[in-house]
Amino acid sequence: MKTKTVTTLFKKVCLFSLALISFSAIAQEEEKKWFDNFSVNGSVDGYFRTNIGAPNTLDLDNNPDTPDPFQAPGTSFANESGFALGMANVILGYEGEKVGFVADLVYGPRGEDAVFNSVGSSNIVNQLYVYWNVTEKFKLTVGNFNTYLGYEVISPTGNFNYSTSYMFTNGPFSHTGLKADFALSDQWSAMVAIMNPTDYTENNPFDTYIVGAQVGYSADSGSAYLNFRYGNEGEPGPSEPTFQVDLTTGWDVSDKFYLGFNGTYLDTDGSGFYGAAIYPQFQLVDSFALGLRGEYFNTFVDTDGVDDVDVTAITLTGSYDIGNLTFKPEFRLDSSEDAFLDKDLEATSSLSSFVLGAIYKF
Repeated sequence: MKTKTVTTLFKKVCLFSLALISFSAIAQEEEKKWFDNFSVNGSVDGYFRTNIGAPNTLDLDNNPDTPDPFQAPGTSFANESGFALGMANVILGYEGEKVGFVADLVYGPRGEDAVFNSVGSSNIVNQLYVYWNVTEKFKLTVGNFNTYLGYEVISPTGNFNYSTSYMFTNGPFSHTGLKADFALSDQWSAMVAIMNPTDYTENNPFDTYIVGAQVGYSADSGSAYLNFRYGNEGEPGPSEPTFQVDLTTGWDVSDKFYLGFNGTYLDTDGSGFYGAAIYPQFQLVDSFALGLRGEYFNTFVDTDGVDDVDVTAITLTGSYDIGNLTFKPEFRLDSSEDAFLDKDLEATSSLSSFVLGAIYKF
Protein backbone atom coordinates (compact mmCIF):
# COMPACT_ATOMS: atom_id res chain seq x y z
CA MET A 1 0.00 0.00 0.00
CA LYS A 2 2.80 2.33 0.89
CA THR A 3 4.63 1.47 -2.33
CA LYS A 4 1.55 2.16 -4.41
CA THR A 5 1.12 5.57 -2.74
CA VAL A 6 4.74 6.49 -3.44
CA THR A 7 4.40 5.38 -7.03
CA THR A 8 1.26 7.43 -7.56
CA LEU A 9 2.86 10.46 -5.97
CA PHE A 10 5.93 10.05 -8.18
CA LYS A 11 3.75 9.90 -11.33
CA LYS A 12 1.93 13.07 -10.32
CA VAL A 13 5.20 14.88 -9.71
CA CYS A 14 6.51 13.77 -13.11
CA LEU A 15 3.32 14.85 -14.87
CA PHE A 16 3.38 18.20 -13.09
CA SER A 17 7.05 18.72 -14.01
CA LEU A 18 6.42 17.86 -17.64
CA ALA A 19 3.47 20.24 -17.76
CA LEU A 20 5.54 22.97 -16.15
CA ILE A 21 8.40 22.43 -18.61
CA SER A 22 6.01 22.41 -21.57
CA PHE A 23 4.31 25.60 -20.39
CA SER A 24 7.67 27.27 -19.87
CA ALA A 25 8.87 26.21 -23.33
CA ILE A 26 5.68 27.48 -24.98
CA ALA A 27 5.92 30.77 -23.10
CA GLN A 28 9.56 31.20 -24.09
CA GLU A 29 8.76 30.31 -27.70
CA GLU A 30 5.91 32.82 -27.83
CA GLU A 31 8.02 35.52 -26.21
CA LYS A 32 10.93 34.89 -28.55
CA LYS A 33 8.67 34.89 -31.60
CA TRP A 34 7.07 38.19 -30.59
CA PHE A 35 10.47 39.79 -29.94
CA ASP A 36 12.02 38.54 -33.15
CA ASN A 37 9.30 40.14 -35.26
CA PHE A 38 10.82 43.55 -34.53
CA SER A 39 14.20 44.68 -35.87
CA VAL A 40 16.49 47.68 -35.57
CA ASN A 41 19.50 48.12 -37.85
CA GLY A 42 21.29 50.82 -39.78
CA SER A 43 24.63 52.52 -40.34
CA VAL A 44 26.80 55.59 -39.77
CA ASP A 45 29.34 56.78 -42.33
CA GLY A 46 31.77 59.57 -43.14
CA TYR A 47 34.70 60.10 -45.51
CA PHE A 48 37.78 62.03 -46.60
CA ARG A 49 38.07 63.23 -50.20
CA THR A 50 40.77 65.07 -52.17
CA ASN A 51 41.48 65.77 -55.83
CA ILE A 52 44.76 64.65 -57.39
CA GLY A 53 46.18 67.14 -59.89
CA ALA A 54 43.22 69.52 -59.54
CA PRO A 55 42.29 72.19 -56.98
CA ASN A 56 40.06 71.31 -54.07
CA THR A 57 38.89 74.92 -53.78
CA LEU A 58 38.71 77.63 -56.41
CA ASP A 59 38.73 81.42 -56.14
CA LEU A 60 38.65 82.66 -59.70
CA ASP A 61 37.80 86.26 -58.73
CA ASN A 62 40.45 86.39 -55.95
CA ASN A 63 37.76 87.10 -53.38
CA PRO A 64 38.05 84.81 -50.34
CA ASP A 65 34.51 85.69 -49.30
CA THR A 66 33.02 84.23 -52.49
CA PRO A 67 34.92 81.05 -53.32
CA ASP A 68 33.89 79.26 -56.47
CA PRO A 69 32.79 75.62 -56.44
CA PHE A 70 35.59 73.07 -56.18
CA GLN A 71 36.05 70.27 -58.68
CA ALA A 72 34.14 67.03 -58.11
CA PRO A 73 32.60 64.24 -60.19
CA GLY A 74 29.06 64.96 -61.35
CA THR A 75 27.56 62.21 -59.22
CA SER A 76 25.62 62.07 -55.97
CA PHE A 77 27.19 61.83 -52.51
CA ALA A 78 30.88 61.76 -51.49
CA ASN A 79 31.66 64.98 -53.36
CA GLU A 80 32.76 67.32 -50.57
CA SER A 81 36.37 68.36 -49.97
CA GLY A 82 38.45 67.20 -46.99
CA PHE A 83 36.80 65.37 -44.11
CA ALA A 84 33.04 65.21 -44.59
CA LEU A 85 29.92 63.57 -43.19
CA GLY A 86 27.78 60.88 -44.77
CA MET A 87 24.64 60.06 -42.83
CA ALA A 88 23.16 58.28 -39.84
CA ASN A 89 20.64 55.65 -40.91
CA VAL A 90 18.22 53.84 -38.57
CA ILE A 91 15.80 51.26 -39.96
CA LEU A 92 12.91 50.10 -37.79
CA GLY A 93 10.89 47.10 -38.95
CA TYR A 94 8.18 44.65 -38.00
CA GLU A 95 7.82 41.39 -39.91
CA GLY A 96 4.65 39.49 -39.10
CA GLU A 97 3.34 36.37 -40.72
CA LYS A 98 0.95 38.40 -42.87
CA VAL A 99 1.71 42.11 -42.35
CA GLY A 100 4.66 44.34 -41.52
CA PHE A 101 6.23 47.75 -41.90
CA VAL A 102 9.57 49.49 -42.50
CA ALA A 103 10.49 52.95 -41.22
CA ASP A 104 13.88 53.94 -42.66
CA LEU A 105 15.15 57.25 -41.22
CA VAL A 106 18.23 59.19 -42.38
CA TYR A 107 20.01 62.26 -41.06
CA GLY A 108 23.03 64.04 -42.49
CA PRO A 109 24.23 65.34 -45.88
CA ARG A 110 23.92 62.02 -47.74
CA GLY A 111 20.42 61.49 -46.38
CA GLU A 112 19.41 65.05 -47.19
CA ASP A 113 20.56 64.64 -50.81
CA ALA A 114 18.72 61.32 -51.07
CA VAL A 115 15.34 62.81 -50.06
CA PHE A 116 15.79 66.17 -51.78
CA ASN A 117 12.10 66.49 -52.77
CA SER A 118 10.87 66.06 -49.19
CA VAL A 119 10.31 68.96 -46.81
CA GLY A 120 9.26 69.47 -43.20
CA SER A 121 9.15 66.38 -41.01
CA SER A 122 9.53 64.11 -44.05
CA ASN A 123 13.07 65.28 -44.82
CA ILE A 124 14.47 62.47 -42.67
CA VAL A 125 12.30 59.72 -44.19
CA ASN A 126 14.17 57.53 -46.65
CA GLN A 127 11.53 54.78 -46.70
CA LEU A 128 8.18 54.43 -44.96
CA TYR A 129 5.89 51.63 -46.07
CA VAL A 130 3.59 48.84 -44.94
CA TYR A 131 3.06 45.47 -46.62
CA TRP A 132 0.62 42.60 -46.67
CA ASN A 133 1.53 39.04 -47.61
CA VAL A 134 -1.80 38.21 -49.22
CA THR A 135 -0.60 34.69 -50.04
CA GLU A 136 2.76 32.94 -50.11
CA LYS A 137 3.18 34.10 -53.71
CA PHE A 138 1.51 37.53 -53.68
CA LYS A 139 2.56 40.61 -51.67
CA LEU A 140 1.22 44.18 -51.63
CA THR A 141 3.31 47.17 -50.50
CA VAL A 142 2.11 50.75 -50.10
CA GLY A 143 4.13 53.81 -49.10
CA ASN A 144 7.56 55.26 -49.85
CA PHE A 145 10.21 52.75 -50.96
CA ASN A 146 13.65 53.04 -52.58
CA THR A 147 13.81 52.48 -56.30
CA TYR A 148 13.88 49.02 -57.84
CA LEU A 149 15.90 50.29 -60.84
CA GLY A 150 19.68 50.21 -61.04
CA TYR A 151 22.58 48.40 -59.45
CA GLU A 152 23.42 50.84 -56.66
CA VAL A 153 21.43 52.06 -53.66
CA ILE A 154 21.32 55.03 -51.28
CA SER A 155 22.79 53.31 -48.23
CA PRO A 156 26.60 52.90 -48.41
CA THR A 157 26.24 49.45 -46.82
CA GLY A 158 24.54 48.19 -49.99
CA ASN A 159 27.26 49.31 -52.43
CA PHE A 160 30.76 48.01 -52.92
CA ASN A 161 32.07 51.37 -54.16
CA TYR A 162 31.74 54.30 -51.78
CA SER A 163 31.11 56.92 -54.49
CA THR A 164 28.20 56.37 -56.84
CA SER A 165 27.74 56.05 -60.59
CA TYR A 166 26.30 58.51 -63.12
CA MET A 167 23.46 56.08 -63.88
CA PHE A 168 22.48 55.95 -60.21
CA THR A 169 22.73 59.73 -59.86
CA ASN A 170 20.54 60.47 -62.87
CA GLY A 171 18.04 57.71 -62.21
CA PRO A 172 15.27 57.66 -59.60
CA PHE A 173 16.11 57.42 -55.89
CA SER A 174 12.71 56.64 -54.38
CA HIS A 175 9.05 56.14 -55.21
CA THR A 176 5.76 56.49 -53.37
CA GLY A 177 2.90 54.32 -54.48
CA LEU A 178 1.43 50.82 -54.52
CA LYS A 179 3.33 47.82 -55.80
CA ALA A 180 2.47 44.15 -56.14
CA ASP A 181 5.14 41.42 -56.03
CA PHE A 182 4.52 37.97 -57.48
CA ALA A 183 6.56 34.80 -56.91
CA LEU A 184 6.06 33.03 -60.22
CA SER A 185 8.27 30.09 -59.22
CA ASP A 186 11.24 29.33 -56.99
CA GLN A 187 13.44 31.34 -59.37
CA TRP A 188 11.20 33.72 -61.32
CA SER A 189 9.46 36.81 -59.93
CA ALA A 190 7.50 39.80 -61.21
CA MET A 191 6.44 43.21 -59.92
CA VAL A 192 4.02 45.90 -61.10
CA ALA A 193 3.51 49.33 -59.50
CA ILE A 194 1.63 52.59 -59.78
CA MET A 195 3.62 55.51 -58.35
CA ASN A 196 3.86 59.27 -57.95
CA PRO A 197 6.27 61.17 -60.21
CA THR A 198 9.82 60.11 -59.40
CA ASP A 199 11.26 61.25 -56.05
CA TYR A 200 8.04 63.04 -55.01
CA THR A 201 7.79 60.91 -51.91
CA GLU A 202 5.51 62.98 -49.67
CA ASN A 203 2.59 63.49 -52.05
CA ASN A 204 1.67 64.00 -55.70
CA PRO A 205 1.58 67.69 -56.67
CA PHE A 206 0.97 67.07 -60.39
CA ASP A 207 -1.86 64.50 -60.59
CA THR A 208 0.17 62.33 -62.97
CA TYR A 209 1.43 58.82 -62.31
CA ILE A 210 4.24 56.45 -63.25
CA VAL A 211 3.77 52.77 -64.05
CA GLY A 212 6.60 50.46 -63.01
CA ALA A 213 7.35 46.82 -63.76
CA GLN A 214 10.05 44.25 -63.13
CA VAL A 215 10.84 40.67 -64.15
CA GLY A 216 13.43 38.87 -62.04
CA TYR A 217 15.39 35.64 -62.04
CA SER A 218 17.45 34.47 -59.06
CA ALA A 219 19.57 31.42 -58.37
CA ASP A 220 22.17 30.40 -55.81
CA SER A 221 24.97 31.94 -57.86
CA GLY A 222 23.32 35.26 -58.73
CA SER A 223 20.35 37.14 -60.12
CA ALA A 224 19.10 39.29 -63.00
CA TYR A 225 16.35 41.92 -63.07
CA LEU A 226 14.81 43.66 -66.08
CA ASN A 227 13.15 46.89 -64.94
CA PHE A 228 10.78 49.37 -66.59
CA ARG A 229 9.04 52.64 -65.77
CA TYR A 230 6.76 54.77 -67.94
CA GLY A 231 4.65 57.86 -67.37
CA ASN A 232 4.40 61.61 -67.14
CA GLU A 233 6.75 62.95 -64.49
CA GLY A 234 4.49 65.99 -64.10
CA GLU A 235 7.07 68.74 -64.03
CA PRO A 236 5.56 72.25 -64.37
CA GLY A 237 4.63 73.00 -67.95
CA PRO A 238 4.12 70.56 -70.86
CA SER A 239 5.76 67.21 -70.26
CA GLU A 240 6.03 64.14 -72.46
CA PRO A 241 6.02 60.68 -70.91
CA THR A 242 9.32 59.27 -69.71
CA PHE A 243 10.34 55.71 -70.60
CA GLN A 244 13.20 53.88 -68.91
CA VAL A 245 14.44 50.32 -69.28
CA ASP A 246 17.14 49.00 -66.98
CA LEU A 247 19.00 45.69 -66.62
CA THR A 248 20.74 44.78 -63.37
CA THR A 249 22.56 41.50 -62.87
CA GLY A 250 25.35 39.97 -60.80
CA TRP A 251 26.86 36.47 -60.52
CA ASP A 252 29.40 34.58 -58.46
CA VAL A 253 31.79 33.37 -61.12
CA SER A 254 33.81 31.55 -58.45
CA ASP A 255 34.19 31.55 -54.66
CA LYS A 256 36.47 34.59 -54.91
CA PHE A 257 35.23 36.39 -58.03
CA TYR A 258 31.92 38.23 -58.54
CA LEU A 259 30.85 40.08 -61.69
CA GLY A 260 27.99 42.59 -61.84
CA PHE A 261 26.52 44.60 -64.71
CA ASN A 262 24.09 47.50 -65.06
CA GLY A 263 22.76 48.94 -68.30
CA THR A 264 20.07 51.60 -68.64
CA TYR A 265 18.28 53.77 -71.22
CA LEU A 266 15.92 56.71 -70.53
CA ASP A 267 14.04 58.84 -73.07
CA THR A 268 11.70 61.81 -72.67
CA ASP A 269 10.57 63.16 -76.05
CA GLY A 270 13.94 62.52 -77.70
CA SER A 271 16.13 63.63 -74.78
CA GLY A 272 17.60 61.48 -72.06
CA PHE A 273 20.57 59.32 -71.24
CA TYR A 274 21.99 55.83 -71.52
CA GLY A 275 24.89 54.04 -69.92
CA ALA A 276 26.51 50.79 -68.90
CA ALA A 277 28.81 49.70 -66.09
CA ILE A 278 30.64 46.54 -65.05
CA TYR A 279 31.43 45.63 -61.44
CA PRO A 280 34.13 42.94 -61.08
CA GLN A 281 35.00 42.18 -57.44
CA PHE A 282 37.72 39.97 -55.97
CA GLN A 283 37.75 38.59 -52.40
CA LEU A 284 41.51 38.52 -51.82
CA VAL A 285 41.34 37.45 -48.15
CA ASP A 286 38.51 37.08 -45.64
CA SER A 287 38.70 40.70 -44.49
CA PHE A 288 39.74 42.47 -47.72
CA ALA A 289 38.18 42.67 -51.18
CA LEU A 290 39.01 44.72 -54.26
CA GLY A 291 36.42 45.96 -56.74
CA LEU A 292 36.30 47.98 -59.95
CA ARG A 293 33.48 50.00 -61.47
CA GLY A 294 33.94 50.86 -65.13
CA GLU A 295 31.16 53.10 -66.42
CA TYR A 296 30.26 54.79 -69.69
CA PHE A 297 27.46 57.39 -69.57
CA ASN A 298 25.93 59.54 -72.32
CA THR A 299 23.35 62.32 -72.10
CA PHE A 300 21.55 63.48 -75.25
CA VAL A 301 19.22 66.39 -76.01
CA ASP A 302 16.78 66.72 -78.90
CA THR A 303 18.00 70.24 -79.72
CA ASP A 304 19.85 71.39 -82.83
CA GLY A 305 23.40 72.49 -82.15
CA VAL A 306 23.65 70.75 -78.78
CA ASP A 307 26.07 67.83 -78.74
CA ASP A 308 25.84 64.71 -76.62
CA VAL A 309 27.90 64.64 -73.42
CA ASP A 310 29.99 61.51 -72.88
CA VAL A 311 31.50 60.54 -69.53
CA THR A 312 33.77 57.64 -68.66
CA ALA A 313 34.47 56.88 -65.01
CA ILE A 314 36.85 54.24 -63.64
CA THR A 315 36.65 53.61 -59.89
CA LEU A 316 38.92 51.21 -57.99
CA THR A 317 37.77 50.48 -54.43
CA GLY A 318 39.17 48.41 -51.59
CA SER A 319 36.96 47.12 -48.79
CA TYR A 320 38.57 46.23 -45.44
CA ASP A 321 36.38 44.87 -42.62
CA ILE A 322 37.12 45.15 -38.92
CA GLY A 323 34.08 43.66 -37.28
CA ASN A 324 31.12 45.89 -38.14
CA LEU A 325 33.41 48.69 -39.34
CA THR A 326 34.43 48.89 -43.01
CA PHE A 327 37.09 51.14 -44.53
CA LYS A 328 36.86 51.84 -48.27
CA PRO A 329 39.92 53.47 -49.90
CA GLU A 330 39.00 54.51 -53.44
CA PHE A 331 40.75 55.96 -56.48
CA ARG A 332 38.53 57.43 -59.20
CA LEU A 333 39.19 58.82 -62.68
CA ASP A 334 36.40 60.74 -64.46
CA SER A 335 36.85 61.70 -68.13
CA SER A 336 34.74 64.07 -70.22
CA GLU A 337 35.85 66.60 -72.84
CA ASP A 338 36.93 69.90 -71.22
CA ALA A 339 34.63 69.27 -68.22
CA PHE A 340 37.18 69.94 -65.46
CA LEU A 341 39.99 72.31 -64.45
CA ASP A 342 43.59 71.46 -63.63
CA LYS A 343 45.78 73.18 -61.01
CA ASP A 344 46.50 76.02 -63.44
CA LEU A 345 42.73 76.51 -63.86
CA GLU A 346 42.95 75.38 -67.47
CA ALA A 347 40.23 73.23 -69.00
CA THR A 348 41.05 69.54 -68.94
CA SER A 349 39.22 66.37 -69.86
CA SER A 350 39.91 64.32 -66.73
CA LEU A 351 39.64 64.52 -62.96
CA SER A 352 41.34 62.08 -60.60
CA SER A 353 40.43 61.88 -56.93
CA PHE A 354 40.89 59.82 -53.78
CA VAL A 355 38.23 58.95 -51.22
CA LEU A 356 38.51 57.08 -47.93
CA GLY A 357 35.09 56.07 -46.64
CA ALA A 358 34.36 54.67 -43.18
CA ILE A 359 31.09 52.81 -42.58
CA TYR A 360 29.79 51.28 -39.35
CA LYS A 361 26.73 49.06 -39.63
CA PHE A 362 24.61 47.58 -36.88
